[in-house]
Amino acid sequence: MLRTVMVRRYCIVALFLVLAATTAVAQRPSALGPGPVANFVVFMQGAPIGNEQATVTASAEGWTLRGTGRLGNPINLSTSRFELRYDREWQPISLEIDATLRGQPLLMRTTFAGGSATTDITQGGQQKRKVDNVSADPLVLPNMFFCAYEALAIRLRGVVAPAELRAYVAPQVEIAMRLTGSGTERIRTADRSITATRYDLTMANPGGPVPAEVWVDEESRLLRFRIPAQGLEVAREDVAAVSSRVEKMVRAGDEEIRVPANGFNLAATLSRPPSVAAARASGKTRVQKLPAVILVPGSGTVDRDETVAGISIFAQIANTLADAGFIVIRYDKRGIGQSGGRDESATMNDYAEDVRAVVEYLRKRKDIDQQRIAVVGHSEGGLVGMLTAADAKKRIAVLMLLATPGTTGAELVLEQQRHLLDRMALPEGEKRDRMELQQRIQKAVVSGQGWESIPAGYRRQADTPWFRSFLTFDPAPVMAKVAQPVMVIQGDRDRQVAVRHARLLADAAKARKTNPAADLVVVEGVNHLLVPAPTGEVEEYAVLQDKNLSPKVLEALASWLRDKLHVDAARAGR
Repeated sequence: MLRTVMVRRYCIVALFLVLAATTAVAQRPSALGPGPVANFVVFMQGAPIGNEQATVTASAEGWTLRGTGRLGNPINLSTSRFELRYDREWQPISLEIDATLRGQPLLMRTTFAGGSATTDITQGGQQKRKVDNVSADPLVLPNMFFCAYEALAIRLRGVVAPAELRAYVAPQVEIAMRLTGSGTERIRTADRSITATRYDLTMANPGGPVPAEVWVDEESRLLRFRIPAQGLEVAREDVAAVSSRVEKMVRAGDEEIRVPANGFNLAATLSRPPSVAAARASGKTRVQKLPAVILVPGSGTVDRDETVAGISIFAQIANTLADAGFIVIRYDKRGIGQSGGRDESATMNDYAEDVRAVVEYLRKRKDIDQQRIAVVGHSEGGLVGMLTAADAKKRIAVLMLLATPGTTGAELVLEQQRHLLDRMALPEGEKRDRMELQQRIQKAVVSGQGWESIPAGYRRQADTPWFRSFLTFDPAPVMAKVAQPVMVIQGDRDRQVAVRHARLLADAAKARKTNPAADLVVVEGVNHLLVPAPTGEVEEYAVLQDKNLSPKVLEALASWLRDKLHVDAARAGR
């Protein structure tokens, strides 16, 4: 997925965050004393905005949740004391909050009795009392106090969908919520593997239903809370770390490897065809040289599975290609996940060096056919793959480009900005001003001059080695140096990289003098993430129900590679 720096108006939208408690049999306290402190990182639109600390105490009398924290813009909330008490049957007893909201003291005391919640609030020097009718045992989940969601994690344990749940958003309203499904997630941290249960929830907010996720660890402690449509994520510190990743796919025979790069190692997963994995598991040691495929990720902080909006692009591609008879390697980008190195100073050429390191690693393995190594790049990863292929003509056999730009980065960013502005209800003059500002930002990034007329916030975002290298990158002269057969695959509903880019790349590949072999496949109804989508717009990603890559994309990819690398589909991996 391409990350681009665009001029936007960021609106502060009041979040109505509500969840609810299960009506199943209440889980009683099973231990005495406080549990370990959980440190949470709160993200908005992918950027960290603050932290919360939470403890859960189980005693003979019931449960007590305590917390402190600080959230920056756009919330501006500092919590010095949060205490929420439940009895043994999960009936709420009291809620006490001492905090500062947007510079003003906030004191809130809620008591529960006889089906009523009575709240006394002091905020900005004003005092008021509010009384609400509530259920006997709702979860109490005041907005933006996420330590309260530890109770939700405990209460969800053992609940099976479908189930209707309740919650009181103190001091506002009680609402209903539906548990629609659950699943198992595996998280690999720097020092251990966590098996989590993911609960899929739909909250019946006054403004309409809102999907959410709650992840719970083996000890019924909260790991992660997400509302994708609002860009909100709360993650426990160990799973929020860059060294952690969600294992979207684990195949029998997968090998966790370390690839020596330029002064650091790239952490990667190597997947094998089923027959080869089975032979290794049974102790057979005969080495069979197989073709290999390197998956090159796009921009941003994506790990080896290239998971975007819950869609594990590379995990699915690796699974398909391994079943098709290839050894497949996918890796965490430098500075991401479990890979070493730093990404803040990396350029496009640096990322190409990392791919070259993977190529050299594979060439030294006895189970890899050196003459049949393919590179498959997605989005910006396609540009990185082109750079690598142009430089390593005899080490890379074929190149595949998935949803890859065909113009300079500067042209693409402006194209994306125009598309964004065309969909906004703004006066034409304001649209022109924003486009003009975007052009000045890009000119300043490339030249290093003119920043004095641009707000400082934009420079902090845009003035990076990566963005400079991306803006100036032109795929046309690079493609002229690529000697390998090239395949371009594109979705016709890609709104980040329009279809015309695929045609530009294919035309450039066909115009080469050294090796004009080039193919183009445009798949109907598919977006930039290679999944079916109604419109293909970026804001649609988080709410797509179908997270599976288009079978047409996967089949086109596998069949072309089998043909060019001479893999017999009937005997793949044998």
